[in-house]
Amino acid sequence: MKTLLFPLLGAAAVLAAAATSSSANDRYADRPPVMVSPDLSAPWVLQLGRAPGIVRQNRQEMQKPQRRSQRQAQPAQLHTAAMQAPAKKRLLARPQINPIYLPQEVAYDGPEKPGTIVIDTRENFLYLVETNGKARRYGVGTGKPGFEWAGKHKISQKKVWPEWRPPAQMISREAANGRYLPTYVAGGVENPLGARALYLGSTLYRIHGTNQPWTIGGAVSSGCIRMRNEDVVDLYERVDVGTTVVVM
Repeated sequence: MKTLLFPLLGAAAVLAAAATSSSANDRYADRPPVMVSPDLSAPWVLQLGRAPGIVRQNRQEMQKPQRRSQRQAQPAQLHTAAMQAPAKKRLLARPQINPIYLPQEVAYDGPEKPGTIVIDTRENFLYLVETNGKARRYGVGTGKPGFEWAGKHKISQKKVWPEWRPPAQMISREAANGRYLPTYVAGGVENPLGARALYLGSTLYRIHGTNQPWTIGGAVSSGCIRMRNEDVVDLYERVDVGTTVVVM
């Protein structure tokens, strides 16, 4: 019996080995296409913008890119803060207007009648005379040394966001000092005449706004009366063409 059993087991082993070898060869004769799991492909597919065919993504894999982007945002935020810091220092370093030159109601006992504009170029104040012995006072910038003047005129015209055409004499004078002026500047926030202009008679002088409000209270102009933009807008609404302006 033992003699018969061993040959049978040996034959079975040989047949099994042959069958295994044959099935293995058949399996890899035509290799199937490689299939990538949607879960494994999710991270880079999402970077391309939600490609079709992705039914769901692994929650942990979805969170990883978010954490990475958050970590990357921190240096950018620090860079932005670093860039803003010098700008803040520049703003703090810029001279601030003295509060005395901000608009306020004051007593007035001068000779001019209500509705008249009086400009004190020594103290750098503009007064709009009101009734009951009062006046509305504004701080102004006036003519620098050599450009002072005095006189009486009427407002001949009013302009909103006026254009600026520097006189030829001013252009030549500034060029001699190394500062080259344009021949024309359109109205706007960069215009030296600011938001409003009140023209004085037939002269080249004006009461106007400015793009340099920190100069208010000083002798800084070529003869014009300079105001903060918000102040000249306020004055512009309170007076009309024909208003008398006294400069002293």
